Amino acid sequence: MIKFFLSNGGRAPEKIEEFAKGCWIDLVNPTDDECENISAVTGISEDMLKAALDEEERARTEFDDGNAMFIVDCPSIEENDDGGDNYTTIPLAVIYNDKCVVTVCLKGNTVLKDFITGRERIETQRTVHFLLNFMLCNAKRFLYFLKQIDRKTRRIQSEMEKTMRNSEIIQMLDLQNSLVYFSTSLNSNERVHEKLFKVEGVAEREEYRDLYDDVIIESRQAIETCNIYKNILSVTMDAYGSVISNNANGTMKKLTIITILLAVPTMIAGFWGMNMPVPWQDGVTFKETGWFWLVIALTLAVTGLIGALLLRAKPLKKRGRRRKKKDRRKDD
Repeated sequence: MIKFFLSNGGRAPEKIEEFAKGCWIDLVNPTDDECENISAVTGISEDMLKAALDEEERARTEFDDGNAMFIVDCPSIEENDDGGDNYTTIPLAVIYNDKCVVTVCLKGNTVLKDFITGRERIETQRTVHFLLNFMLCNAKRFLYFLKQIDRKTRRIQSEMEKTMRNSEIIQMLDLQNSLVYFSTSLNSNERVHEKLFKVEGVAEREEYRDLYDDVIIESRQAIETCNIYKNILSVTMDAYGSVISNNANGTMKKLTIITILLAVPTMIAGFWGMNMPVPWQDGVTFKETGWFWLVIALTLAVTGLIGALLLRAKPLKKRGRRRKKKDRRKDD
């Protein structure tokens, strides 16, 4: 899809029907024919126009025959199979020359939508100003999505404190993966941002220098914020892993106690298969069953001793907690 826009002195650029010098051309998942037509009109090679159509394209810069191309990663939201949202990044190319500025992406971009609606003021004739504004707004968009990820993380944590289910753990893993993608993309974008200072006019004009400084500040803030959230989420996942392990250990302990208790009647029932007199057999007197009762008594004593040792762990934990409370009181 091809759209042409041209600044008319207002806040939002005006949509036009065909190419004009100083216009902005927005390409969203263009076909080969569309790329060929734009290449013929603008003088930009088709390889440049198609570079950002590869989802795995890395952030980079390229200069060729008066054409300058800057490819950066932009944050995006995709719906997963469960109806939730996955945060990822897609490449977007900003290409300009003395005729126009062209943006190419596989799907619509929220920053470009703000340019179209006039929420962010741009001038299509000033290509470097357009480029710096886009870089700045893109870095701010990363910060916006990072705040969304942090809010979702806190919400999932509050749900996991009540009941820990597999769905919450999977959501936390998805958010952790999103932060990894964001961290990698932000580091790649920073290398592109550093090359903006070499663009003609940035170092000479104070307005461009101020925009460049804002881009660097917002980019580094996004990198630091992403690293903080990523570390916090990693520590949180490790903590929940320890909680799950402790719960499993507690369950295994209960099952062990139940198994030992159930073994007692099994052992007693097995005595009827021994070669010794047992009560309630025909012709067996009470005196003749003395060994039987002795074995029963020893079995119950051993079982009771083992059960007491297994159950003794809880009072020890309570004592440990009481000691910690006493130590805290002393410190206070």
